[in-house]
Amino acid sequence: MAVGILERLGRLLWGFPPNLMRPIVEQLGSIRALLWFVRNMPRYERTLQVVGPVRTHLLCTVISLHNGCRYCAYGHAYALDLVLYRDRNQVLPVDAATLATWTGLPAGELRERLSTLLQQAKLHVEVLWVDRALAMAGGGQRPIDSTEARVAHLVRMFATLNRVGIAGDVEPDEAHDPANKDTGLRRRHAEYRAALA
Repeated sequence: MAVGILERLGRLLWGFPPNLMRPIVEQLGSIRALLWFVRNMPRYERTLQVVGPVRTHLLCTVISLHNGCRYCAYGHAYALDLVLYRDRNQVLPVDAATLATWTGLPAGELRERLSTLLQQAKLHVEVLWVDRALAMAGGGQRPIDSTEARVAHLVRMFATLNRVGIAGDVEPDEAHDPANKDTGLRRRHAEYRAALA
């Protein structure tokens, strides 16, 4: 029943039942998994509104790469790419599948690759947020304002999601954003990406 509820939540938010829902229930238990989502998803959704989808998905990607979770890294990198395409008619220099292979890199190398990627995409200010996310994920920085408190929440939230994704060896699925429900957008994005290859 808990898996069904969480899969329906995924369909409502993103248009598909995320592959992570069954493993999170298996690993946390039904009640704990449902309570975890009740505690974390409203704040996550508010962060999407306050910080914006580009920065939020970038932060989730960075944290997931740092933690070594291919599932979450892919889902949020794909979401970031879709949102960039929809809102700015651009994509990242590398696709979500490539980005997801950067899991497990040392923090310095990961920071360097992400910095280069963001500079090439003309998302210069986002490099500062990569630095903040990596510092918080590594335990070297505490939040100093309300926006950084949102980053700290993402670090805690994705510590759980990433642990489940890694332990369950969960296969990536689709973009973890409402933009994923727009099949026309996904098709145009895929065609644009294919033309770049």
